[in-house]
Amino acid sequence: MPQREWNDHYAQGFMPWDSDDPDENLVEFVRSQRLAPCRVLDIGCGTGTHSLWLAEQGFDVLGVDLSELAIQRAREKAAGRSGRCRFEVLDIIAHAPPSGPFDFVFDRGCFHVFDEHDERARFAARVAECLTAQGQWLSLIGSTEGPVRDHGPPRRSVRDVANAIEPILEIVLLKTIEFDAELPTRAAAWLCLARRREVPAQPSTVYRP
Repeated sequence: MPQREWNDHYAQGFMPWDSDDPDENLVEFVRSQRLAPCRVLDIGCGTGTHSLWLAEQGFDVLGVDLSELAIQRAREKAAGRSGRCRFEVLDIIAHAPPSGPFDFVFDRGCFHVFDEHDERARFAARVAECLTAQGQWLSLIGSTEGPVRDHGPPRRSVRDVANAIEPILEIVLLKTIEFDAELPTRAAAWLCLARRREVPAQPSTVYRP
């Protein structure tokens, strides 16, 4: 989706993905002590809720978004707040973010906006480029689980996720969650945790008893 259309959403106030409260799945992940303060890239940061929350927990955060209006509002929210947090307008597919690499990359609903496999694979490859050797990527992705709906986040299957991510990154965890978005009903989603590979992905093999 082009930059102008994202700006239109923010200008019109149509931002069902945006909230003043950090996503409960990110909060649980950080507070489970699997993640100590480190350098973070928040892709599709919107108005900065997750970036600012992470900064308040001691992380050094760069939030990036395609929308100039979103970044403007994020910078306004950051004024006078504690913690190390900065915001930049960036098309993550077209350009590598400044000041990388990062120990942790987070995206809430960015991976799933790409309808084509090649675009999702490029997104995953860009994330891999941004990570340190021990870096991790946590992505919250609309899933094909749950009842029929005509609203809410795009749906992606396990196959969609694995086909894009597994060749370049190791999938550590993939589980069913729910988005805590402002929706008529909570939407089913995937929580996908991936990390840099120590060895390349191996091809499928033929079973030989």
